[in-house]
Amino acid sequence: MKKLILTFSLSLLGFTAFAQTTYDKAMTEKIGKIETAKTADELTALTNDFERIGTKENSQWLPYYYAAYSTIQKGRVLMRSGKTADLDPVAEQAEKYIAKAEALSPNNAEIYILKKITSGFRMMVDPMSRYMQEAPIAQNAISKAKELDPENPRITVLLAEDAYFTPEQYGGSKPKGVELFKKSLEQFAVYKPKTALDPNWGKAEAEYFLSQK
Repeated sequence: MKKLILTFSLSLLGFTAFAQTTYDKAMTEKIGKIETAKTADELTALTNDFERIGTKENSQWLPYYYAAYSTIQKGRVLMRSGKTADLDPVAEQAEKYIAKAEALSPNNAEIYILKKITSGFRMMVDPMSRYMQEAPIAQNAISKAKELDPENPRITVLLAEDAYFTPEQYGGSKPKGVELFKKSLEQFAVYKPKTALDPNWGKAEAEYFLSQK
């Protein structure tokens, strides 16, 4: 009987390890595709892939995090095309996945970073009328992220973007943004994600802005 129990236990461990390996492989492949995706359709497909993984691996927060992040990247593609009017549904969809990720991993700085971005999307649809509502939400999100993980370089990247695109009369400037981008690269040099699947984006954005003359 003891031998039978031991055999069953070993089989269960082997199955768990195989399932984890399959999950890691699928996630690694999909995460890599986010940065190379060029179109809104490609990013929508990735969002759907991450949602399916999240439904299957229902105790994992990262699939829903990346579903939200893929949606956010789709929003950035739309912004570059001048389609800011389409950002409301993008923000709404991203927030749906953010809520699912947060339910599985509360008090997570990476999730608050995404909240800051989605609030920014909503503000960009109509900055004049939405600033008073969305600016405090975005500020609270980034402040909470900094409280939870003060040396996270993605926080500094977002602050750098804000400074870079904010006119001097409102407290920003390109030089201030550049200094923050430089600081983020210093943080990236020493910051280590908790796992191979944890968020590790942002360095390319900082390098891009620093390459602009």
